[in-house]
Amino acid sequence: MANYDVIIIGSGPGGYVCAIRCAQLGLKTACVEGRDTLGGTCLNIGCIPSKALLHASHMLHEAEHNFAAMGLKGKAPSVDWSAMLAYKDDVIAQNTKGIEFLFKKNKIDWIKGWATIPAAGQVKVGDEVHTAKNIVIATGSVPSTLPGITVDEKTVVTSTGALALPKIPKSMVVIGGGVIGLELGSVYARLGSAVTVVEFLDGLIPGADAEIARTFQRMLKKQGLEIITGAAVQTVDTSKGKAKVTYKLRKDDSEATLEAETVLVATGRKPYMTGLGLDTLGVKLTPRGQIETDAHWRTSVPGIYAIGDAIPGPMLAHKAEDEGTAVAEVIAGQHGHVNYGIIPGVIYTWPEVASVGETEETLKAAGRAYKVGKFSFMGNGRAKAVFAGDGFVKILADKDTDRILGCHIIGPSAGDLIHEICVAMEFGAAAEDVARTCHAHPTFSEAVREAALACGDGPIHA
Repeated sequence: MANYDVIIIGSGPGGYVCAIRCAQLGLKTACVEGRDTLGGTCLNIGCIPSKALLHASHMLHEAEHNFAAMGLKGKAPSVDWSAMLAYKDDVIAQNTKGIEFLFKKNKIDWIKGWATIPAAGQVKVGDEVHTAKNIVIATGSVPSTLPGITVDEKTVVTSTGALALPKIPKSMVVIGGGVIGLELGSVYARLGSAVTVVEFLDGLIPGADAEIARTFQRMLKKQGLEIITGAAVQTVDTSKGKAKVTYKLRKDDSEATLEAETVLVATGRKPYMTGLGLDTLGVKLTPRGQIETDAHWRTSVPGIYAIGDAIPGPMLAHKAEDEGTAVAEVIAGQHGHVNYGIIPGVIYTWPEVASVGETEETLKAAGRAYKVGKFSFMGNGRAKAVFAGDGFVKILADKDTDRILGCHIIGPSAGDLIHEICVAMEFGAAAEDVARTCHAHPTFSEAVREAALACGDGPIHA
């Protein structure tokens, strides 16, 4: 038993970043984690392993479709699935061991086990009760499913099972057209699976800029993914070995069925707070089962804070990281801050999709006057050289002040390009500020500058 200034429950991106920042600020810090490795869902069974498989499968796609055009002759490589999974596991190990090293470097105690909070200022792990002036709940989330669907992580899997299938399925049905479903669906489509995505809403990636979503859907179909929108899944039957998915079209209530070797349920995530004892403590929850916090991430119980997927907001690792940093600074008596209006979102398919700020739909709903600057990657020399001319950059700016309100990119390295606009928005920049900033040639980033120019007199290369 030890007395701490701060105990963080959960070592995902929010938790471990919070712990490191607390230690940097001179606070005696511990982090409770029940897994055998640090890093939470993101590093172990989420962001990192999925990116490894996306990269590997993209390299295969390049070999199959673009190598010959560049004069790289020869047979495309075959897939050794067990070796690919081993590569994925090695990437995970490198990252999780890196967090363990950072804990030791910053003198953060890792309390191994699952936590309960018997009272404010106390965290029980196993038979030991540790005391802390402040407790931060950073327990993350788990996959959610639909009523009537039983997940066995063999035939019917969540993202966890999809990252470790024993073999590449010949066919897969993905229930849910959001980020997780489209990324993992893309992986298996590139590896040869016949992939069908079934989405309840009328379009993919709910909440995205509608033009981006429509373009993305066309591109995925071109890559071989079948996409069914406006469809409500009724049942998934696995009684005869294969899975049979029954869905009903919302427009006319007609029913249809799909058969597949594997069904991936990617219908979102829900906060994970099992065993914490929040009911006994009196920690208030929102109607959606998230922890209710104030502007400083304080819960209804003094001395207990919450961040990341456990509280409202986008379930994104980088949002949790920012909150973890901010909470540490609040606890240390500083002013922690998160600008929720400038949190980028990225889908790591090919092409990538990235966005920040307002969409045309949200601006129209708010009655705001805006202008649009667009530029196609077909006009970008670097993109054409690497067979990545599909897609575009769209910048939304205030019609009167030219201040950037949002940006949406579908194309090569979109997840990296978006941050130029994030920084610009953080400083309150106008589109003209980006347009008048010299960009290296040839780079993908020139497309961002051209879109900014399109907010004014017009782009140069279109």
